[in-house]
This record gives sequence, structure tokens and C-alpha cells, in this order.
Amino acid sequence: MTGPTTCAQASWAVAHVTSLSEIWAIVAEHLGLVGAWQLMLVCRAACAGVMEFLGTLPCFVVCGGHTEDNEVVSDVWRLDLATMRWNTMPALVTARSGHACCVVRGALVVLGGEISSNDITSSVEMLIEGQGAFKAFPSLSCGGIMDAGTVVVEEDDSTAGQVLVLGGWTDDFEQASAVHLVDVATGVCTPQPNLLQARDQFAAARLPDGCVVCVGGCGDNYVPIPSAVVLQPPVQAALDAAWTRRELPALSAGRYGCRGCVLSDGRFAVLGGLSSNHQLLSSCETLAVDEIQHWEPMSPMHDSRNHFACTAVAGCIIVAGGQGLKSVEVFDEVLDRWLRLPYDIPIDGGLSSMGSALL
Repeated sequence: MTGPTTCAQASWAVAHVTSLSEIWAIVAEHLGLVGAWQLMLVCRAACAGVMEFLGTLPCFVVCGGHTEDNEVVSDVWRLDLATMRWNTMPALVTARSGHACCVVRGALVVLGGEISSNDITSSVEMLIEGQGAFKAFPSLSCGGIMDAGTVVVEEDDSTAGQVLVLGGWTDDFEQASAVHLVDVATGVCTPQPNLLQARDQFAAARLPDGCVVCVGGCGDNYVPIPSAVVLQPPVQAALDAAWTRRELPALSAGRYGCRGCVLSDGRFAVLGGLSSNHQLLSSCETLAVDEIQHWEPMSPMHDSRNHFACTAVAGCIIVAGGQGLKSVEVFDEVLDRWLRLPYDIPIDGGLSSMGSALL
């Protein structure tokens, strides 16, 4: 029979646990981003373990957009999730706002956008890992796009990867319902079945099962759309098959200029935007895309935002900027609340309509 633990044994155990940063790194991973930051206060080993975990996370990148003075910018910043500091990155070749931005095979890809008040571009540029500057790639064969939804497609058939571009504004300033599968290396756009209605400035993200959800957006005469649609990829073995679509339950109210992301439990969250009377929103909703599909309210952001940067990472959502704003806040899924971050986007005034991604 094992005897009681002695003080010496207890002291030995505590000393070893508080000295093994690897253990604390594992704990931090399970606590998520905000929980990891709080864990830094426990002891030196915990702090070292947290930094080890945070060092494995991608950085939050914000690129382009326009200022409160309607100046279109080419600046690119990266938020280090370990230090919570913004660092400058190589600037875009072409200043733009309302563009699509995503990471494809480790490269930061920027597509389309508005480069002046009357000019929507079809240009594509990419920052490839290890290279010190963005480089121009072939333009989109389908023409210019702005305020479209964009998600990365998992495939092995193209040189530089593919993205799905949905809706938005065309270069003749018409709202689109078109969906294109874009080969990044060539710019070739392959048409897919259209969305159920034309929309722009909507929230879109890819679910864990590969489906793409599109929610809200702007309809005719700037009327917010409450509807939602899910696009399902073709079966992997089906050659030359197209994506299919079906309608989802509508939002509690329409919103446009909103953003969306997928939470760690697979729910889709739509955040902020503008209401039917063009009021800025701080409200958020979530949808479980399963057998029982329904929208539920989520804790509102501290600031009302539209056309802001947004991403989900390590059990949290990070939002930055928006019309008249440069502030940053984070939603902790465990605590179910929003927390303000100490460092704003490093730009005078607000920044909106920028691209964002995890890199």
C-alpha cells in the first residue's frame, strides 16, 4: 500500500511541473488564445509554455482598404498573436479596397477591389513565402470584382491553387449572383451555378465539411438581405461537376457590410454590418448548420462595425477596424464575451473595406 505523499515529494512534483514549459504549452493549446494570455500570469514556465504555443499560431494580416478621407491604401500589417503588436509587411503593388484576400498554399493572395471611385480592377497579386514583395499574377478572366465573397478550395489540380469567388460588384458596377472557380496561377474563372440572388457586402466562410455559407449582404437599392445560402462542393470522384446550393434559415434581420467566420464547434457566426435603416450594428448571430438549423444571438461586440477585418483562430474571433474605427477586439468562445485588445491598427483615423487573412 502506497503511503501518504510527503512534503518533499510534493515539493519535487511542483518544482518539476512549474519548470516544464512543454506541459504548459499543451495546457495553453487547450485553453485557446485568451486563456493562454491569462495563463502567462501563473509562473515563468507557464509564460514560456504559452509563448511556445502562441508561436505556433499564424499571424492576423490586414491589407489595403480605405481611410476616413476615402484614401485607398496599399499598406499591409501583421498582428503577432504572441506580442499583440502590429508589424509592417511589404505593401501591395496596387492600392485597393473592397478586395478579396485569402491564403492559398501559404501565399497571401489579393484579388480585385476598387482602386479609385470609378474603377474596379480584375488584377491579382500574391505574396509568396520567402519572397520580399507582392508580385502581379494574371488578371481575372471574368473581369473586375469588388465586395465579393471568397473562400479557398482544397484541390491538387492547379499550380498555385484555386479560390471560389461569389457575388459582389462587377467592373460595370452591377450586382452579381455569379460564382466562379478561379485558378490563381492563370486567372481563369470557371462558372459555377449562380447564387440564389445577387448580393454583395455579405459574410462568407467555409465550414469544416467543405460547404460554403453566404449570409446577408446588400440587395437592390441598398436593402439588406436576411437570407442565407449554403454551397456544397461536388463529390471528389465526380469529374467536371459543379457546386450545388440550397437555402438556409434567414437571419433575424437583414445586414450588409457584415463579416463571418466559423467557430471552433463548427457554428457559423455573422458579425456587425449595417441594418435596414443604415445603422451600424454591434450584434452577432450564430447558425448551427446541422439537422436542426436555427440562428441564435451571440454576445455583441463592444463597437458597432461594418466593412471590418475578421478572423477566427484558437477558440477566438478577432475583429479590427471598420467604418470610423481602428480598434481591435477579441471574442473568447469559452467566456462568451468580447475583450478589447490594447493595440489599434497603426493608422491615423479609421480603416475599412480591407482584406484580412491568417498567415
